[in-house]
Amino acid sequence: MKPSSEAQVPSRHSRIRQTCGIVLLAVGLSACSLIGSKPGPSTPATPKPGQVKGAPKAPDKGDPQQRFGAALELMKKNQVQDAEAAFKALSQDFPQYAGPWTNLGILYARSKRRDLALTALAQAVKLNPSNGVAYNWLGVLYSEGKDYNRARLAYEKALDLNPDHALAHYNLAILLDAHLRQPAAALPHYRAYQKLSGKDELKVMAWVAEIEHAQKAADEAPKPAPAPAPAPAKPPTQTPGSTP
Repeated sequence: MKPSSEAQVPSRHSRIRQTCGIVLLAVGLSACSLIGSKPGPSTPATPKPGQVKGAPKAPDKGDPQQRFGAALELMKKNQVQDAEAAFKALSQDFPQYAGPWTNLGILYARSKRRDLALTALAQAVKLNPSNGVAYNWLGVLYSEGKDYNRARLAYEKALDLNPDHALAHYNLAILLDAHLRQPAAALPHYRAYQKLSGKDELKVMAWVAEIEHAQKAADEAPKPAPAPAPAPAKPPTQTPGSTP
């Protein structure tokens, strides 16, 4: 399909060169809260045998939720270094929470520190197996590393956890279409992205139309005539005087 004269629309398979753009589309902040799996209520500490009662207490690390909110604000304002430092400190002070690990992974992924991003996001899903945001970003990283099967599994996991995850639909559609060459499988994910995002993006509309046109052309193409059945074999000729 040719682009219109008003805007240049890349051909579908040129998206292979645009996969890094997925990261920019997925820049939205972590949708997960600070807490992956909430610790139980705190109880007064009981002195251990041999421990002196009234010994100096551990320094107050502050309210983790307030610190997390402040770090998110830094991330929203694109104060990347300060946000990264804040999330890193949170992950050290409160390592049981998945949120700081998720957002650290996003920041690392956006700055092309792949190994750090994979480590942080793996920790995030370990702490919170229902973390669809982290699974979507793992899919992005696997896709960038051309590990397409693992990328597909990560996107599908994100959608299992949240079928309304628009970006996971978009990323999975591109993976299926441009890399795995399965446009028919990609089509419902493009449509889901259009519906969930509420956006009429020209490029996505063009890709959907191109796949639909190809499918229609394939359906309407004349089917090859079946090969004629072979003629039945003739019975062997009997020699006069021979016994049948």
